[in-house]
Amino acid sequence: MEIVKKTKTYTVIKKRSGRYGVLGANGKWINGNEKIKILLDEGIIKVPAPKAPEKVEESSEDSQEATAQA
Repeated sequence: MEIVKKTKTYTVIKKRSGRYGVLGANGKWINGNEKIKILLDEGIIKVPAPKAPEKVEESSEDSQEATAQA
């Protein structure tokens, strides 16, 4: 394991698997949303940009043409 960043309150560690772990000052692992918040604040991980919604209008035009022909 490789120490990425060490502060008074926690230590960020990179595991051999490529994942990150956050070890608290009390010797216990930090998990869940608190771990994600720490990794985001340190700039170690980044939030992916949300995908643009697909156009639904084209499929509604096709269905209108189908109903008009019937």
